Amino acid sequence: MVTSAFCFERQEFLARLARVQSALREKQLDGLIAFLPETVTWLTGYFTRAYGTLQFAIVPAEGEPTMFCRDVEEYYLESTCVFPDRVMWTDGDDRMKVAAGAIASRIGTSARLGIELSAWPLSAGRYEYLKAALPGIVWQDESSLTPTMRLIKSPAEIAYQRRAAKAAEAGMQAAIDSAAVGVTEREMAAEICAAMIRAGSDLPGPGVMSSGERAFHLHGGYSDRALEAGDIVQIETTPNVKNYHARFMRPIRIGPARDDDHRVVEQLIAIQDAALRAVKPGIPASVPDTIYREGVLAAGLRDSYTNKTFYSVGLLLQPNGGEPLEAAPGCTWTFEPGQTFHTYVLARGFGMSETIAITEDGFELLTNFPRQLFVK
Repeated sequence: MVTSAFCFERQEFLARLARVQSALREKQLDGLIAFLPETVTWLTGYFTRAYGTLQFAIVPAEGEPTMFCRDVEEYYLESTCVFPDRVMWTDGDDRMKVAAGAIASRIGTSARLGIELSAWPLSAGRYEYLKAALPGIVWQDESSLTPTMRLIKSPAEIAYQRRAAKAAEAGMQAAIDSAAVGVTEREMAAEICAAMIRAGSDLPGPGVMSSGERAFHLHGGYSDRALEAGDIVQIETTPNVKNYHARFMRPIRIGPARDDDHRVVEQLIAIQDAALRAVKPGIPASVPDTIYREGVLAAGLRDSYTNKTFYSVGLLLQPNGGEPLEAAPGCTWTFEPGQTFHTYVLARGFGMSETIAITEDGFELLTNFPRQLFVK
């Protein structure tokens, strides 16, 4: 038996496979062609940094999956994939021809197959090729099949997220320690990345990081800009362990602080606390989402509040930054044990967030770091 580098028991992979195959049979499908990298890794254990090349899993409704990938990835197949069957292409091959042949050899040329049409590695051209090369196959979009299943994490998965949270905390401390007038964002980023890697993160990050005018806008990245007195530094550390994510935000002000800075941050913390008190299994996500929105608007911190307040995180491979479950106006889902979320509130350039896991009777904070405005 091959031991997965993800250190999950083989039985966990078999249980995941059984869930997928049961769903395929209920849908009267003969199999699933899984192009989404997260599906491949979650279902088989297989992981390579080169997951952007042409690869997919052939998952029959009965029996074990087959991996299709480039031949130079064989080492990673052996060291991470718990299922032995594979078809590999070489750089001199017509790789789509080999891909169509692999599907035909494992499933047949006349079948009903699910396929993840929303998976970014499956281009329109590749899909059109498969339809033309396999005219006897009836294709059905099953883009949401495994992402929905992955929303409920096992205890082993959440354990990796706890480890990622520790790395996030180390990165945030490095951000606070290194922030000072004259220090560049790039220099801060280097300290954050080094701290998170040393604390166990498999990727450096640092995550969202920006200062000055850009601190008032989401998703900034570090630059050569030097910090100035009075700057806000927007920082969200986003490490992962075995590709399982945890993240959080804290506000930093390069002194001097303004008169109402602490008041604004204390209001954000109070609003978030009120929202989190409402979180437990069976509660509609719209309840804490409304508390966030109404709290920010009632406090006069923003003129409008349109962004989501919760989004699911777990096994994520770039470019994906979140799972397809979000709390926003109109959402109709409820919290369930085993879900894990990044939940955040933003106003006036300050951000406060946590990663949480839903438990049987409430939630667990996976990120644990002082909640305050840090002034340097």
